[in-house]
Amino acid sequence: AWGVPYLCTMLGTRQVYPGRYEPEMILKLVVQEKVTLSHCVPTIIHMLVSSPVMSQLDLSNWKVIIGGSALSKGLCKAALENKINIFSAYGMSETCPLLTVANLKPHMLDMGLEDQVKIRTKTGIPVPNVQLEIIDPEGKPLPRDGKSAGEIVVRTPWLTQGYLKDPEKSEELWADGWLHTGDIGSIDGEGYLQITDRVKDVIKTGGEW
Repeated sequence: AWGVPYLCTMLGTRQVYPGRYEPEMILKLVVQEKVTLSHCVPTIIHMLVSSPVMSQLDLSNWKVIIGGSALSKGLCKAALENKINIFSAYGMSETCPLLTVANLKPHMLDMGLEDQVKIRTKTGIPVPNVQLEIIDPEGKPLPRDGKSAGEIVVRTPWLTQGYLKDPEKSEELWADGWLHTGDIGSIDGEGYLQITDRVKDVIKTGGEW
């Protein structure tokens, strides 16, 4: 989550920090300070949409990026119903930190609520300068059909080069010139990634995870 504070400092953007995570205080700051962008984990948004104060506020100018864990469809729908422009993002400490964001493409903006929720809760599309693939156990790229699942590997100019004093793990991280995330996912025809599992939790058999 330090990616956003560092970026905002470089851009000279005003930043507002709530201190303790109290729903009423956070919502008060959003309105009073005219906050336009926030990032948090799903637990915080759940606290906010459950607050009785929520229905009294106009949050239509507030965009919220969710990271850390998956954004559920129910929570996404609740936020959208309160006019919060919410969507998922994905990254790792090793990717410093951003890889994908579940922004809607222009032709998706007129979709109904249910269809938008399906897009907004995906892992997202790669941000600029991110090259992302899903590969089979032999390291070959898989089709972008929304069904074929493989390990997510990436290249960007800002990835970590390795782990401190651990050359073996660093070499494993960068096998075949790609950073191996250890996450399993699929990519649909629109280019949206969806994480489904971790490499450590699956079995390789017959060329498939």
